[in-house]
Amino acid sequence: MGVHRLALISYRYPKVVISFWALFLLFFGSYASKLPTVLKDHGLLPNGAYVQVQQLLSADFHIPEDPIMLVFEKKEFVSLERFHHYIEQSLDQLSGIDGLTEVISPLQTQGMLEGNYAYALLSFSYKPYQLKPVLAKLHSRLLNQQDMMVTMTGKSVVQDDVNRASERDLRKAELIGIPVAFIILWFAFRGIVSAMIPVVIGMIGVASTMGMMYGIGTQLELSNFVLNVIPMVGLALSIDFSLILVSRFREELERQAAEPAMVTAMKTAGRAVLFSAFSVLLGLMGTLFIPLPIFTSVAVGAMTVLVVSVCLTFTLLPAMLSFLWPAIQAESKPLSNKSANRRKNIWYSLSLFVMDKPVRMLVLASLLLIGCLLPVSRMKLAIPDASSLPAVYSSRQAAEVYQAHFVTPSTSSIVMVMQGKADNLNKQDWMEAYAFVQMLEKDPGVVRVDSVFSTLGMLPEKLDASFQQQPLPQEPYGSVLLQRFVNKNQMLIHVTLRGSPSSEQVMDWLRQREQTGASANLPYVLGGEAKYQQEVFDAIFQNLGYVLLFIVISNYLVLFFAFRSLLIPLKAIVMNLLSLGAAYGVLVWIFEEGNMGMEPGSIAIMIPVFIFGLTFGISMDYGVFLVSRIFEVYRNTQDNDRAVLIGLSSTSRTITSAAAIMIVVTGPFAFADVVGVKQLGIGIAAAILIDATIIRMLVVPSLMKLFGSWNWWSPRWLK
Repeated sequence: MGVHRLALISYRYPKVVISFWALFLLFFGSYASKLPTVLKDHGLLPNGAYVQVQQLLSADFHIPEDPIMLVFEKKEFVSLERFHHYIEQSLDQLSGIDGLTEVISPLQTQGMLEGNYAYALLSFSYKPYQLKPVLAKLHSRLLNQQDMMVTMTGKSVVQDDVNRASERDLRKAELIGIPVAFIILWFAFRGIVSAMIPVVIGMIGVASTMGMMYGIGTQLELSNFVLNVIPMVGLALSIDFSLILVSRFREELERQAAEPAMVTAMKTAGRAVLFSAFSVLLGLMGTLFIPLPIFTSVAVGAMTVLVVSVCLTFTLLPAMLSFLWPAIQAESKPLSNKSANRRKNIWYSLSLFVMDKPVRMLVLASLLLIGCLLPVSRMKLAIPDASSLPAVYSSRQAAEVYQAHFVTPSTSSIVMVMQGKADNLNKQDWMEAYAFVQMLEKDPGVVRVDSVFSTLGMLPEKLDASFQQQPLPQEPYGSVLLQRFVNKNQMLIHVTLRGSPSSEQVMDWLRQREQTGASANLPYVLGGEAKYQQEVFDAIFQNLGYVLLFIVISNYLVLFFAFRSLLIPLKAIVMNLLSLGAAYGVLVWIFEEGNMGMEPGSIAIMIPVFIFGLTFGISMDYGVFLVSRIFEVYRNTQDNDRAVLIGLSSTSRTITSAAAIMIVVTGPFAFADVVGVKQLGIGIAAAILIDATIIRMLVVPSLMKLFGSWNWWSPRWLK
């Protein structure tokens, strides 16, 4: 069944359709507010060696996987004795907290107290995303004095702050985006009814999808990023789809009755919307090639809201038009007067100006795009941490204090868990482990090796069997306490490498060691923060080629079937890549170079992938809508120049309005507290702005003018 037939059925039976969607909204919308309760952490967690080592450390060596860290700080004049008493008293206050399994105190552990600073580690039986009520209790029990203070940090604390900030960011964005989108629609349509229809469609789509994702979240691990992506994508797509169809319906309503006007709108603009939706869907599906929960959950959420938006567009929208077309017709009457003609003449004159000077316009557009593309070469990607929060957040402040006083700059901590051949380490295992440690100590990339040998100051031949069975003394392990170096047939080795965890030299070292780990005399697995970062980078960049290949080829095929042209799909894809590259350059200029009042920093590693997957398809929305109108005229006239001129002048106002709506829906996330959300909102808004102005208004018509009838050429056997 064609979409115009589905729309016609919905138009003729509006009460049934509206009743269905009312029940749909009532059921799923009631669960929308519960979505935050099923969201987990950021979802950047590969299922590799890092996770395996974390589980071994927790189960066999009693080292917390993701401990909560309490950072203590005193004024210079406070005595050490008083500081010790304050730390002891603060930790005593935590006894009896539900789920607390272990407290590692700086008063009993070497290396956790330096000068005016100290830190303690708290281990809980709960998963990090289950700690929200526990964190509230911890906050209430912390003892802060005028000259001494204690703050919390750690991955679970930072993530809780990120989740709460994301909820506030969403509310702020909706308070700004929806009213401004309505104003733009009102300005575009000059009517309240016409402007209200897309907004209603968008709000129903977002609310229903958030309720559906709550159900999905009870079965599938969802990243907290879903909370911002669904409204951002859902509102933008739903409103844009509805805007395009309502605009064409109003145009046809001036020439024919309501029902045939709706059918014509669905056959023309509806076809463009359908192909646009396919492009968006394929762009989102491409991100599924990256095996990380954050990409899976965001893709599932965005695809769900896309499907709901398309269903609303082709069912609820025609049903609403069935009731509201008289009001829409009354609002559209003023558009036929002189002022409306003058507005049309403005777009026509602009289109004619561009087509009269195609080479000059291409040169101008190229200079603008090159200016935006230049900063891309300086892009630095990083995994989000506490610095993604504003500086006023205590979890970020505590993390910065810990990094400044307890972590050696430009070094990385690595964990090696070696596995013996028998149930307990024998003498041969000890000798091989000792030889391996000596080899590590001679490695130029290694700063220090901490092992049972260096800690006890003994050689392996002096360790007899009776000593090996005794518990080893507690010793410091970098930033985490090693309660024991040896557990039955397992041995822990801590290696400090030169270079930050995200540096290429550290990642190369880890990859090389991992290749030899399974075949070593004593097999070992690698862990630690640097290993985590290397696995995340590899999971993304080793699969990025598949993402790009899938999205480009699948979108080419969709556009080819839409226009039966070999050249137009190729141009559309190249134009999209240019606008995305320019948007990346804008991100670098704003966030890495600290312009427009932003704090200088790195780009969150998942943001370029999200922007590509989301915006590549969304940008096709305008391209398909524009070229569909040009193709429609070309089929009737076989005159390329006339088709481009009429298509451009008749769609420019709608494209401009649609782009403006997309920008005001995503742009307000620039005011978010979480840096990653800021970058996603600004990145999408920049890509849409560049695409709807430089690309669609300058590059596309110039190229179509220059290529002439070659735009529509394809071999006969393909037609």
